[in-house]
Amino acid sequence: MDPLTQGTIGAVAANNLTKSKIIVASIFGFLSGMAPDLDVLIRSDVDPLLFLEYHRQFTHSLFFIPIGGTICALFFYFLTPKKWRISFKQTWLFCTAGYATHGLLDSATSYGTYLFWPFSYERVSWDLISIIDPLFTLPILTLIILSMKTKKLVYGKVALLWVVLYMGFAFTQKQRAINTGIELALSRGHQVDRIEVKPGFGNLLIWKLIYEFDDKFYIDGIRTGVDVYIYPGTSIAKLNTDNDFPWLDDSSQQAKDIIRFSKFSQGFVSLHPNNPNIIVDMRYSLIPNKIQPMWMIELDKTKSKTEHARYEHDVKSIRASSKLFFGMLLGKI
Repeated sequence: MDPLTQGTIGAVAANNLTKSKIIVASIFGFLSGMAPDLDVLIRSDVDPLLFLEYHRQFTHSLFFIPIGGTICALFFYFLTPKKWRISFKQTWLFCTAGYATHGLLDSATSYGTYLFWPFSYERVSWDLISIIDPLFTLPILTLIILSMKTKKLVYGKVALLWVVLYMGFAFTQKQRAINTGIELALSRGHQVDRIEVKPGFGNLLIWKLIYEFDDKFYIDGIRTGVDVYIYPGTSIAKLNTDNDFPWLDDSSQQAKDIIRFSKFSQGFVSLHPNNPNIIVDMRYSLIPNKIQPMWMIELDKTKSKTEHARYEHDVKSIRASSKLFFGMLLGKI
């Protein structure tokens, strides 16, 4: 999730653990809720995929929570002026509560989180909510601010209730989209090997359907309003490294980067429809029934055996498609 949401949910967790220290609990919870994302600082100018491997890794694990909470508590305890300082035990409780929400909240998105590191390197993604969702975040932020301003616990409890209700609604919407996707695939005579739906940007109405059949990915859009509407999409061949890059040395760094990128993308990789040297992550696009990759790597025949593939992040196509997206979201298309 975005930093504001992470901090806000961290504040909710800490806020609900106190009866008198509402302001300090909310502040410590807010800051600790954002802390795990400091892993974005782990990056390399030589290896462009390093940050993909370490973002949402150990700092986001359930097993790292006590450590992360303690680091935050030590930092805030000694940083806080003595006249406003609370006991270290309380500081640790508020910081750890805030820190604990981060990995769980990220797992509710589609990006993938190493929730059970170091015992599992599987990326957990429940595909419930977009990484940015104002309808989820803003009411919670408002309630936490009211709780701090009035020093009334009820606002924090209502905020917690909103989190539970919104996630419950997200789960219901996801199931509607999945059921629709399965029916759509069967109507085409496809026996689905794998199927997933991803929430649209900033909402729970538009979903991106991706399913795999006969070494192809099929992409469609689904709008789960009062009635369910399908936006028919397209299909693309699943990446086959041996066939798509016959010139590539299996022991080269670029070949290893394909494996790393595929793991990050949870296997949803294919060639760019307009460039056979680019491998794209199929999971994301602003327009749900189109192939508009945000993350990709580009291979180059001229590179040495030790050179890395080039990583690219495209946001131009997203901006160009915003009008069409809002038309779908509002049910006008």
